[in-house]
Amino acid sequence: MTPVNQTTEVGGGLPPTSVEHSAADTTVRVWDPLVRFIHWSLVVAFFIAWMTGDEAQDLHEAAGYAIIVLVVARIVWGIVGTTHARFTDFVYHPLVVIRHLADAVRFHSKRFLGHNPAGGAMIVTLLVMLSLICVSGFAMTTDAFWGIRWVEEVHEVAVNLTLVLIGLHLAGVCAASFEHRENLVRAMITGRKFLKKDGQE
Repeated sequence: MTPVNQTTEVGGGLPPTSVEHSAADTTVRVWDPLVRFIHWSLVVAFFIAWMTGDEAQDLHEAAGYAIIVLVVARIVWGIVGTTHARFTDFVYHPLVVIRHLADAVRFHSKRFLGHNPAGGAMIVTLLVMLSLICVSGFAMTTDAFWGIRWVEEVHEVAVNLTLVLIGLHLAGVCAASFEHRENLVRAMITGRKFLKKDGQE
């Protein structure tokens, strides 16, 4: 679906999410503290879970439970949270995502203050995959599914696919940062982005 109510909090005006033409070269808060906390906590928790899968089972399971809490929190915040945290701000029709990717390949894509269509699709996909990892991982600790091979395979495949998605996500962040001349990693740390970068049309 196409997002609605794409605005940001700037004194006096509410510019749209797509900011091809912004009058001011200034920063604005985009990512609220909870979005940033969940994002980086998921990074840490997933890394811990991935590194401890075969060696430190207690730590592995603790990281898995942390991921469950973080995913649930992100889903809830995606419904009731701040403007750019909401799914309505960055979940687009698949055709819009495809067109955006085609433009991005040519380095001719629109700049979005929040997540662009491809970034939004990646977030939803990662949340789905993390949920699948957690569900299958939890199932493996129950009497009903203990030692069931297909459950273990689902868990392993989901983890490997998530690693691929993370790689694509990082590549997309780097490409968008280069194309629009902004540091998206820093933006996810500070929560702020430029309304307009020097030299943009």
